[in-house]
Order: sequence, then C-alpha cells, then structure tokens
Amino acid sequence: MHNILSARRLQICRCTLCGMVCQDMPVSGRTEKCPRCHTPLPYRQSGSWQTSLALLIAAMILYVPANVLPVMHTMLAGQVSDSTILSGIRIFWLSGSPGIATLIFIASVVVPCIKFLSLGLLLYASARKIGCAGRGRTRLWRLTEWIGCWSMLDVVVVAVVSALLRFPLMSEAEPRSGILFFGMVVILTMLSALAFEPKSIWENHS
Repeated sequence: MHNILSARRLQICRCTLCGMVCQDMPVSGRTEKCPRCHTPLPYRQSGSWQTSLALLIAAMILYVPANVLPVMHTMLAGQVSDSTILSGIRIFWLSGSPGIATLIFIASVVVPCIKFLSLGLLLYASARKIGCAGRGRTRLWRLTEWIGCWSMLDVVVVAVVSALLRFPLMSEAEPRSGILFFGMVVILTMLSALAFEPKSIWENHS
C-alpha cells in the first residue's frame, strides 16, 4: 500500500478567493487567514454535507409538481391546451418533431434524474466514509458538473416556443407554473453541487 498524502495530513489548504496554498494550523480562539488576501481559511465549510443534502431533497420534492403542473399554455387555430412536460414531449413526437421531443426528454427527465442519482451517491459515500473507488467517484463528480451545463435547456425551449407562437388571434403560447418549479429544481441542484465538498471523495481513500 502506498502512503498517500492528503491536504489534511499535510495541514495545508487552498484559499477559496485567491487560490494560494497556505498552512492550515488554526490557533485556539483565532481564525487563520490567507496571508495574501486575508480571507478566512476553514479546512472545510461547516455543515456543507447537510446543506448539500437538504438542497438535493428540496429539489427532488419540487420535481414532482414540475412534472404534474402544466409548463405551457398554447392556443393554436382556436384550440386551447395546457401541456405538462411529458404531454409536451408526446405532442412534439406525434406532430412529426422527434428531434425536439428527444431534446426536451433529455433536458427534462434524463438530466435531472442523473443529477439526483449522482449527487445522492456522492453524499451517501461521503456520509458512510467509503474510501474505495475514489477515481470512479471523481469521474461521477465531473459528470455532475458537466451535465449541470444543460440543466436549463428545457426552460430555454419553452421560452423559444412561447416567442415563436406570438401571433395575435391565430396562435399564442405562455409559460405556466410548472416551468417555475422546474427552474427551481435546476437552481437547487446547482446549489447542492456547489455545497458538496469534492475533497471528501479522497479523504478516506487508501
């Protein structure tokens, strides 16, 4: 077994503002600060695991009304309808636009579910102090960060469709409350990922 050194063992940490690597040796009753920008240097943000978990649970709860409530109200050729995410995917598919339907399905269903699963696994491994498969969990964390770039795609699609169907007395499209809940889901998952401490992936790795 190789003796793997960690930042905690070396008593060093990185300043969150300027990036300088500093000695992390807190003195009793005093908070150490970065010698360059004077930013406090906690080794770890207090309560980061609990914050990340709470935000993830809140996002999963809001994901239910995001799928149940209508996300768009359309009026086309005198026909009025309210569409949820899943019914909108079905309408686009049956109307001969499988590409748009697939895009919305990936952005609205696949991406959020992958973020829920990946963040849940990372938080579970961190709580149980699982030190094996550090590289695999690092790839999972990088996937979570990368997939977050596509989280707002469904909101953008609704905004574009609403703008394209603005023809008075002929067609009209307006967003509904479901898209608000979906936007909140996206924001909460992004905040949950930001609150998670990636260094906990390698802390118990041997």
